[in-house]
Amino acid sequence: MTTQQIYELAIQMGINADLRGKEKVKKYLARAKKNYEELSAKAKEEFDKEKLINPYSDTRILIDLKKKNIKKIMIGVDMEGAELLLAEKLGVDLVIAHHPCGKALADLHSVMDLQAEVLADYGVPINIAESVIKLRIAEVSRGISPRNHNRAVDMAKILGLDFMCVHTPADNLGANFLVKKIKKDNPETVGEVIEMLKEIPEFKAAVQYNAGPKIFVGSPEASCGKIAITEFTGGTSGSKEMYEKIAQAGIGTVIGMHMGEEHRKEAEKYHINAVVAGHIASDSLGLNLFLDELEIKNLEIIPLSGLIRVKRKK
Repeated sequence: MTTQQIYELAIQMGINADLRGKEKVKKYLARAKKNYEELSAKAKEEFDKEKLINPYSDTRILIDLKKKNIKKIMIGVDMEGAELLLAEKLGVDLVIAHHPCGKALADLHSVMDLQAEVLADYGVPINIAESVIKLRIAEVSRGISPRNHNRAVDMAKILGLDFMCVHTPADNLGANFLVKKIKKDNPETVGEVIEMLKEIPEFKAAVQYNAGPKIFVGSPEASCGKIAITEFTGGTSGSKEMYEKIAQAGIGTVIGMHMGEEHRKEAEKYHINAVVAGHIASDSLGLNLFLDELEIKNLEIIPLSGLIRVKRKK
C-alpha cells in the first residue's frame, strides 16, 4: 500500500464508524462543497481543498515522499522527535501518530462540530447542542493557535520519513465499538459499566499500569439509566455546559476517555454518573481496530508511545 492508500482507508473506516451515520457525513461534505463553490476566487486559493473529501480535519498526510510501497509502519499515540529518530534507525517507511501534528493540529477545532450531532442523537436539541459547542470550539482554536505545529513534521522531513496522523477516524472506531458493546451487555449499574470495560483487552491491560477505567462521579451501586458515549471522539473535550443539557435529555451516565475537573464538577452538579475509560487505553482501542486492517495487507506494524497493541484479526 502507499501512504495515500493508507490515508484513504483511515478516512473510509472513520466514516463507516461515525456515530452520526454515513448519510449525515455525506451531507456534511456536501455542505463543505457548496460553501467552497460560493467563495470568491481569492478565497478559493486559500481554501483547504482536502476538506471536500475528508470530514476529519485532524487526520492528514503530513509528509508523502511518494514511496511506491509501504512495508514497515511505526505507530503510537504521540510521535515526536525521539520516536522519529527511532523510526529512521529501524528503517521504517511510514510513521503514524494518533494525536495530530502539523496542519492537522492547527485545525483540530474544526472537527468538533461532530460532537453537536452526537449530542443531538442522544436527545439534546441540535440548536442547543450547536450553541453549547460553539464557544468551546473557539476556545480550543485560540488555545492551539500559539503551538509549534510543525516541529515533528520538520524533523520527519529531514529524516526522509513519510508521516501522517489518524485521530478522529480511530476515535470513531473506538466509540462505535463501545456503543455496540453497551447495547449487547446492557449494564444496569455504574459498577457493571466498569466491569464491562475491563473485559476489553486494552482496558484490562491499562489496569496493570494503574490507568484503567475509573468512576469520576457516582458509585458502583448507582443505577446507570441511559448511557452516552461523550468526549470520546470529535477532536478534544467538549463544553462543560453540555452536562446540564444531557441531563435534561434523560442521560444518566456518560463514558469518556478523560475528564477535566471543571467538567467533573458539572456532571456531579447535574447528578450524572461519569466513567472515565482511560485516555491511552481508549486511543489504543480505536487504533487497533484500524491496524488490524493494515496487517491483513501484510504490513509490518511497530507499536510504541503508549499504544497497547491488541490483535482481533488473524
